Amino acid sequence: MSESDQKTSPTSQDNPLADIIVNVLIPVMILSKCSKAGEKWYQLGPYVAISLALAIPLIYGIWHFIQKKKVNLFSAVGIGNVLLTGIITIYLFSNDDPGTRKMAPYLFGIKEAIQPLILGSLFLLTHRRKSPLFNAFIYNEGVFDHSRINKALKDNEKQTEHKQLLWSSTLLFFGSFCVSAALNLGLAFYFLHDLDPAAPDWKELYNEDVGRITGWGYLVIGLPLLVIGGFILYRLIAGLKALTGLETDKILQAR
Repeated sequence: MSESDQKTSPTSQDNPLADIIVNVLIPVMILSKCSKAGEKWYQLGPYVAISLALAIPLIYGIWHFIQKKKVNLFSAVGIGNVLLTGIITIYLFSNDDPGTRKMAPYLFGIKEAIQPLILGSLFLLTHRRKSPLFNAFIYNEGVFDHSRINKALKDNEKQTEHKQLLWSSTLLFFGSFCVSAALNLGLAFYFLHDLDPAAPDWKELYNEDVGRITGWGYLVIGLPLLVIGGFILYRLIAGLKALTGLETDKILQAR
């Protein structure tokens, strides 16, 4: 098997569907359905529900690392998110003071905003490295014919303009994460701002709101990335056509 075959081997590829199911759908279902304490088998109570909802993504992330022998960027950020959620929840659950519980929207809002900002910053920090994250997610060799593009850029002496195009595209991509951070902050306030800190079932209600934030949060992150990512792709192709003189079918890999 050639090196290129190994790179495209299905066993080496991450499964986005599995990531969504384990990191989003299962925790949301647990927090929504299992937070109440009752006689039914799935009514686990707030402590068991939050612990289980946090443990599943954490175990999956560790298993992923052991199996793949590499750190998945989004899995790593997801594990960080799980740990922060656990720390905030333990802090709030261990304190019955309503004044402290009123801090829930602020603590959770900041935590939700930090996640996309960390991801976006990694795209900026890796820009000058040998393998920038922007190349892995947008300008990757599976989509763009780098060999043909680089040859045309060299022939036309447009390497500097090419670097400027990639940098401006990276900045736009970072902007989408900033939009996500602002939306996540608003989302946390929307779901948690009216949570009564003196309610007897506060912990159950808190878990249910965390489940809603988790579910909607991935949509709030994904939608700006999808829209702005599509614009960046269109802009990148147009810029490469202008710099190289190649048509779209020559810039992109043959399918």
